[in-house]
Amino acid sequence: MTSADDMTDDENWTGGFYELCLVLGAADDATVDRALRSLWRVAGVHGCHVRRADGSGFAAAEPGVAALHEHGHLLATLTLPSGARVVCGGFLFRYENVDTLELYLPLGALARVDDRIGGYPFDESSGAESLSWRGALDRWLADVAVAVHGEVPFQRALIGFEVDEDHDVATGRRYAAVVTPGVDGVEYRPADA
Repeated sequence: MTSADDMTDDENWTGGFYELCLVLGAADDATVDRALRSLWRVAGVHGCHVRRADGSGFAAAEPGVAALHEHGHLLATLTLPSGARVVCGGFLFRYENVDTLELYLPLGALARVDDRIGGYPFDESSGAESLSWRGALDRWLADVAVAVHGEVPFQRALIGFEVDEDHDVATGRRYAAVVTPGVDGVEYRPADA
């Protein structure tokens, strides 16, 4: 029997990643550390592991910026609003002195707990039809982002499949959901494609 929260099952890690990307702003390890700890807590992430250098499984790690720098990806599990448990991971993307902290849910694991996911984003039901399951997942991830922003302000958050901000957000149709802090609070714009 397969389990979507089994970190040792390679199939759980296949299919690409559905992500919550927090664009934190100027590179700063202290901010990344606070944001990661907040993100882990708010999203209800269970544990924190890294792959052993010799490939012999996983080792427990303290979720923090030091582990991100040393190991790249932090691996764990979380419980979705549906009650299903899945594997998840996190990593830091630092480019041109801007930090983006990412929480990702592998599609291999998500497809095991929701048949509607199928071969997303590469099958015939990956267009607007996929919003039937993406909408609730996006909303939950947006709520996580808003809670994190209350503790560690960020520039914006993007939610979707392997989000590419330039393509997925700047076009006429949004393939990614967007959370943008503003003077009047935090605005959520759902994906529409």
